Amino acid sequence: MKDEDAAHPVATAWRPTLREIVKALAEGDYGLTRGVVAVAPVSAATAERIRGYIASYGETLTELPDESWQSSISQWMRTHWEVVVDLWTVESGRSDLVLSMSVFETDDGFRFEIDSVHVP
Repeated sequence: MKDEDAAHPVATAWRPTLREIVKALAEGDYGLTRGVVAVAPVSAATAERIRGYIASYGETLTELPDESWQSSISQWMRTHWEVVVDLWTVESGRSDLVLSMSVFETDDGFRFEIDSVHVP
């Protein structure tokens, strides 16, 4: 939904891609070197920051459960959507960590760009 005034649930169509991203992160592939379709390459600097944030958090990142869509959001920003996905850990379930990214419309669908993993 292209609404500059309010955040909305993450689009159902994006969820499989977001699950693949988080699965890679949970497996320690912070640069997404395995490749995820429609996801822009992650720079070495960004991958290292993500690794550092997750390591300093001190818990084990895990794949996204269905409950993650109840609190994860996206908001239209005139040229793209900003997306914030709540992340989960083995030890605590829903954590304070989030995956922050941008989603752009393309002629072929969507392009996902990872901005960070952090505690807001």
